[in-house]
Amino acid sequence: MDVKAISKYVRISPLKARDVAREIQGLPVSAALSLLNFTPKKAAVLFTKTLKSAVANAEHNFSLEANNLIVKSAVANLGPVHKRMKPLAKGSSAAIRKPMSHLQVIVSDEKPQPKKKDKTAKKPAAAATAAAAE
Repeated sequence: MDVKAISKYVRISPLKARDVAREIQGLPVSAALSLLNFTPKKAAVLFTKTLKSAVANAEHNFSLEANNLIVKSAVANLGPVHKRMKPLAKGSSAAIRKPMSHLQVIVSDEKPQPKKKDKTAKKPAAAATAAAAE
């Protein structure tokens, strides 16, 4: 079962948060929390809060064990952008963008299925090569 937690309007750029999100995907919750604990980035602290919220949702709402959960996905989506102006010389100005993010973490108690290679796609090419050789 998939359980989701979302942190909205977090003051960090989604580009900076996605680096941390990629690191925790597919890990067990305990490993993801320990990795986030030793990651020296602001996004790590924010994803830690969101991940703990998702685990709490799974335990309280669906009676799932925290030891059996894995991080199915971690996403940092673009939120609204605060637009400010900085005065420059001769009456001109420059735009300052202060982006926000929506952080989403999905935990699951199901083991991820390994992707199987599609062997049927290679067979026609091999058959065509064998027919050409004859």
